Amino acid sequence: MDSGRGKIRMNVEGDRLSSLPDDLILKILSFIGTKQAIRTSVLSSRWRYIWTSTPCLDFSTRDFRTLDKFYKFVTGVLSSRKSQIDVSSLELDLLRKASQSFFKRSLNKILNYALSHNVQQLNITCWKGCESRLSRFSSQSLEHLTLIGLSYKHSITTPPTWDMQALTTLTLFGVTLYADNTGESAGLFSNCANLKNLSLSFCKMGSGRFNICHPRLCNLTLERSNEGEKGDVAPQLKNLTIKYWTGIHLISSPNLTSLQYEDYFFPLEVSADLPHLEKVDICIHHCNDRADAHGIVCMLQKLHSVKFLTLNLEIIKILCSYVELISHQPSPFANLKSLEIYPKIHPDSEQTQPKVTTEVKNYFVDGSPGATFTMFSHDVCTP
Repeated sequence: MDSGRGKIRMNVEGDRLSSLPDDLILKILSFIGTKQAIRTSVLSSRWRYIWTSTPCLDFSTRDFRTLDKFYKFVTGVLSSRKSQIDVSSLELDLLRKASQSFFKRSLNKILNYALSHNVQQLNITCWKGCESRLSRFSSQSLEHLTLIGLSYKHSITTPPTWDMQALTTLTLFGVTLYADNTGESAGLFSNCANLKNLSLSFCKMGSGRFNICHPRLCNLTLERSNEGEKGDVAPQLKNLTIKYWTGIHLISSPNLTSLQYEDYFFPLEVSADLPHLEKVDICIHHCNDRADAHGIVCMLQKLHSVKFLTLNLEIIKILCSYVELISHQPSPFANLKSLEIYPKIHPDSEQTQPKVTTEVKNYFVDGSPGATFTMFSHDVCTP
């Protein structure tokens, strides 16, 4: 009796799932992955072909014992899928060592299919051994593109330009940026008219110079690169994050509201006034001499509109060491509401908490009498 009841219960649950509308079933299938979605075809006659209408595709070489089986699976899926159904998102993981010919053949086949079916979101991850230059391609539908190269050799190299008028978000990690004959890499984004969010991490420049000039860019993140001079000319830029992106940074973004900067030395130059600045977080390691102190003072003058300012302790220490650079200057911060000072993330055992001189404190808060001044200790910062 119990086993009979169990079968009845399973049939009831199965009928309930099958009674759902196609749109909801396709939504469910988009969360379980393409390979698992195909396996649902054995559930009933209704489920046999429903996977062929799913708008979300994902392929990964790690799901197959051999690359030939992976390619055969991809070919079968693309040929069996309903051709009139657009692709809303594609996730492609090439996480096994492969020849360049296999990499190019697989990538081009999948990319061409997705682009011809109006893909909106595209994520590609390549492991070491999968190295290739992307072919030039265009899309009027692609809105989000992520390229990740998990290799010290930077397995993905971008084409000279992308023609992606609908693209709003571009994320590149471990990618080599193509350089044109002028020695610059900026042309890559010139035909992405609606680009608003750009993130570059561990990228290799194809030249000694890298300039970003884009009229609609709002959010820019640059992390972990040690090549090239860089300039930002983005009149609509709101949020800028730079972390360990070595080189000279020239910022010309008058509408900037948030700036986060961290590096081992000081190559940041602000070439335009920033009247809309709200939040600034600056962390500079190894500030040692008067030249560093002078550069910091010049930068702080350009950040005079900031309301919430966060600095690391080394900045305060070097200002205290060369206090004559600011002792006879009025405080530039007329809108300051909060100043927070943090120590090193990894404190030295012999490091002592320095005393902030009156001149340094006044330099920051005299222009804003209501501003709060908070200095955090290692004990507070350490979990």
